Amino acid sequence: MSSLNKAMLIGNLGQDPEVRYTQQNTAVATLSIATSERYKDSNGELQEKTEWHRAVAWDRTAEICQSYLKKGSKVYVEGPIQTRSWEDKDGQKRYTTEIKVLKMVMLDSRSSQDDNMSGSGSSTNNFKESDLDSIDDDLPF
Repeated sequence: MSSLNKAMLIGNLGQDPEVRYTQQNTAVATLSIATSERYKDSNGELQEKTEWHRAVAWDRTAEICQSYLKKGSKVYVEGPIQTRSWEDKDGQKRYTTEIKVLKMVMLDSRSSQDDNMSGSGSSTNNFKESDLDSIDDDLPF
């Protein structure tokens, strides 16, 4: 049987996306995503547990993250979990585990996205299902 490596998260950004560029001028965005779980403890009191996830988007997806996402934005990301290693400045081997973003969907309301974009001069094609209902359609099927 094959294996599967796929993470799917819905959460909020803990900070603005951090965007860097490689030597080949490829955009790389690092996202810090918080997911929360609410539950009642043994005393019946409501508790909340937050997990933090590191996600990395590349190329055009990274540029979209930079343009449209900010701290607090609700986002869906999907992709494989990867662990990579490097040596820090002291020569110590370090590891990080992150989600390689292959799919990203902005989940904030349209008005929130419009507020985020004010002054950016950018536009995006974010459609809601209700938008599609108003389109007159001459297709015979």
